[in-house]
Amino acid sequence: MADFVVQPPDDDPTSTSKFTAISQGQTDAGPAPRGLDAEDIATINALPATSALLIARSGANAGARFLLNADSTTAGRHPKSDIFLDDVTVSRKHAFFIRSGQDFYVQDTGSLNGTYVNMQQVEEAKLSHGDEVRIGKFRLTFYASPLAAR
Repeated sequence: MADFVVQPPDDDPTSTSKFTAISQGQTDAGPAPRGLDAEDIATINALPATSALLIARSGANAGARFLLNADSTTAGRHPKSDIFLDDVTVSRKHAFFIRSGQDFYVQDTGSLNGTYVNMQQVEEAKLSHGDEVRIGKFRLTFYASPLAAR
C-alpha cells in the first residue's frame, strides 16, 4: 500500500503540487499506514488474536490508542463511553465496535452525523486492517491483530 505526500509548491505561483508515492513501514498484519512509529508497530504486533487497536489520526485525541478487547466497545461524547470523543460533531452514544470471534464491526447507533468507514457512510461494516473510521471530526485507523485469521 502506498501513501501519497503533497510536496509544497515552488515559489512560482503558476506551479502545481506534485504527488509522490512513498512506501512506509510494515506490520506483521500488512502495510503500515504513514504515521506509525516503532512503538505503534510493536503494540500492533503484540495484540492477541481476539483484540484490535484504533489509533486516532485527527481530532483532539490525535495519537491516542484505543484497545478493542471486549465484545462491545462504545464510542461517543458521553463521558462514560469506552472511547470518549469530546466534540459536538459526535453523538453521546455514536457507535459500537463489536467483536465477533476474531472479526470486528463498527455499528452506528443512529447518530446525527453518521459513521464512516473509508469515507463511505455505514450503518454497520466489518473492519479490515488499515480501515479509517470517521466519527464526527475524529479519524481513527483500525489495526487488526497479526494473529487473527484472515
